[in-house]
Amino acid sequence: MCKVLLVSTSGFYYWLKHPLNKRSVKQTELLTKIAEIHKDSKYRYGSPRITAELKFMGVIVSRPRVARLMRKANIKSIIRKKYRVQTTDSNHGYQPAPNILNRDFYAEHIGQKWVSDLTYIRTGEGWLYLTTIMDLADRKIVGWALSETMEAEKTTIAAWQMAIKNRPIMQALVFHSDRGVQYACNEFRRQLMEFSVN
Repeated sequence: MCKVLLVSTSGFYYWLKHPLNKRSVKQTELLTKIAEIHKDSKYRYGSPRITAELKFMGVIVSRPRVARLMRKANIKSIIRKKYRVQTTDSNHGYQPAPNILNRDFYAEHIGQKWVSDLTYIRTGEGWLYLTTIMDLADRKIVGWALSETMEAEKTTIAAWQMAIKNRPIMQALVFHSDRGVQYACNEFRRQLMEFSVN
């Protein structure tokens, strides 16, 4: 048996005469619970969360001890990168507009400079996309759109149409945005061209 298990005969007899002490037994039991919690968390939990789970189960243990046992047993949490929704797709075939605003975010009069952006909001039912248009003179959101897709019709165009209803264009207006496809596409450019000054 010793040959099969690759254990020395003297080691086997020592183990028979010196069984595990209470501390070693408790440590083995704790390590088993740590491994179970770690597996149940799909290997994502580290020592702080595992300690919290153990305390919830009624096991009194410190986080450093859990961390030490995890290190000893080579139990590590898998760190995954957070999922980020990309809202700016500037890799498109449309010609980007020149940057007229040039980081000058001051406006003397209402309706002189508008800026727009598209962002995302996580909800219980999935991602929603929020497009806003802000007048730099009073920092008021003059147009916005909330949609389930990133199509220009439901994002930038919808926000633009709300903005021109809420605050009709009475003078030359600088409209600034990023170079995303929703702003660079022909459909949105046509909306702007209706108000362009030659």
